[in-house]
Amino acid sequence: MPFAVPDPVSSTLHAALDGLALRQRVVADNIANVDTPHYRASSVVFEDSLRTAVRDGSVMSDPITPAVEATRTPVGANGNNVDLRKETMAAMQSLFQYQMMTRAVSDREALLRTVATGA
Repeated sequence: MPFAVPDPVSSTLHAALDGLALRQRVVADNIANVDTPHYRASSVVFEDSLRTAVRDGSVMSDPITPAVEATRTPVGANGNNVDLRKETMAAMQSLFQYQMMTRAVSDREALLRTVATGA
């Protein structure tokens, strides 16, 4: 059972998980539309706003909203700009980052449980 006590570390980890989950969905959409004429790829940015919120101490008071932006990848002959190699690498990177964040959340909850119960 996860702890429901909000704190800056938990808020930061969960904001990162939210941003990475959105990135995974956007990358999946890009890959699914690799052959769709006139489809324009998107990317997700949230790291700078998360970093700023952590630095300013506002990570708990100001919601971190990931932004979906159009990529600047050149457009091909069919008007599509999905670069499958780039998207595949982004998918792998997002997966690894998400796994690291879920591990951090799990380890932190285990540590808090140990401190709270002494077990």
